[in-house]
Amino acid sequence: MARTANVFARVEPEVKEQAEQVLDRLGIPMSNAVGMFLRQIVLQRGIPFEIKLPAYEEPVAYGSLTKEQFNAEIEKGMEDIRAGRVYSADEVEAEMKQKFGI
Repeated sequence: MARTANVFARVEPEVKEQAEQVLDRLGIPMSNAVGMFLRQIVLQRGIPFEIKLPAYEEPVAYGSLTKEQFNAEIEKGMEDIRAGRVYSADEVEAEMKQKFGI
């Protein structure tokens, strides 16, 4: 067996939980996934994926939220309605066409 070293990292509990769920479905232990990531850093001589801000804010996927996160998203939406921050579908479509050529 190869020698190993410990790596300690602090991550948000929700991120850890969501990552564990994905890795469980893939059948990959967290320690193996971290090892794969570190090996790719060595092989690529840098972060093994592009790091940039998205062109637009990704929509929130219901299935990826905890009950608390879902309730917080609903509350944000309700606050927008109360504050009058509402847009028609036509306004949203026009903005998307203008910004992204969609």
